[in-house]
Amino acid sequence: MPEPAAPATGVPPGPLAFGGAPLGNMFAELSEEDAFAALEDAWAAGIRYFDTAPHYGVGLSERRMGAFLRTKPRDEFMLSTKVGRLLVPDPGADGRDDEGFDVPATTKRRWAFGADDVRRSLDESLERLGLDRVDILYIHDPERSDTGLDAALATAIPAVAALRDEGVVGRVGIGTMVNEAVVTAVRTGALDLAMIANRLTLADHSALEAAVPACREHGVGVVAAAPFNSGLLAHSEPRGHFDYQDVPSEVLDRVRRIAAICREHGVELPTAALHYPLRFGAETVVVGARRAGQMAENRRRLETPVPEELWSALAARGLIAA
Repeated sequence: MPEPAAPATGVPPGPLAFGGAPLGNMFAELSEEDAFAALEDAWAAGIRYFDTAPHYGVGLSERRMGAFLRTKPRDEFMLSTKVGRLLVPDPGADGRDDEGFDVPATTKRRWAFGADDVRRSLDESLERLGLDRVDILYIHDPERSDTGLDAALATAIPAVAALRDEGVVGRVGIGTMVNEAVVTAVRTGALDLAMIANRLTLADHSALEAAVPACREHGVGVVAAAPFNSGLLAHSEPRGHFDYQDVPSEVLDRVRRIAAICREHGVELPTAALHYPLRFGAETVVVGARRAGQMAENRRRLETPVPEELWSALAARGLIAA
């Protein structure tokens, strides 16, 4: 294990964070040059919170992000990664990764939520990052574990809490797309944060039914990840993926109605999408980027005021929660 972490950097995450999934070749290969250009653009735009995970490109995202962040003063940024999957060599495998990342299949993931596994995962992440600590550690997708949600949380939550209490990491939480997992995890009272992916968005705000209220009740901060629902809300005219898959027709139709109302109020759909989670107390919004200019554009969008009348119009038509 690493030495205990230095005191918290004190750098506030801010309303916008850099999500590292595209750095792991999510959906398509990303060159080293484009990856570093996207990171440099984020830094120039004032982004100081960076999130990654072993899952993203079976370690590729962590390696790229670490190589970039090692060029920056350590006390000027916050970094989070995740535990729950250990990376295991599989040298005999052919082809490409089958979990949405364009990387060789010669490394596979193994579900691992035990106490020793959690510590090993953090050690291995730090080695890939080339850094001595992370500020935030999330339990990643425990509902997908081969042992089930309850069993995964029963071991992983005490493990990450112990790392926090020892001073190895600053804050700990859960990172998931599943509202039930958020509710179950935060009710333990042991976590600081919930990274809710794809469920606090204009296209799917189901986290507002139980997950976000549970976080409020237990004093758990909310980090909203994937506010564009993996691409659908990233353009003025809806297109792309939804939940990392093809867009269901009923979802596309509803989002097109949302986009039309946004236009009536002089607001770009992506701008509304970025602002929406912050209306419900999210500490920050985590957005991925594949090229230079994207994070600067997202920063501009968050600095663009959104009229209250837009939210009222969308709620009146039953398209969002007010």
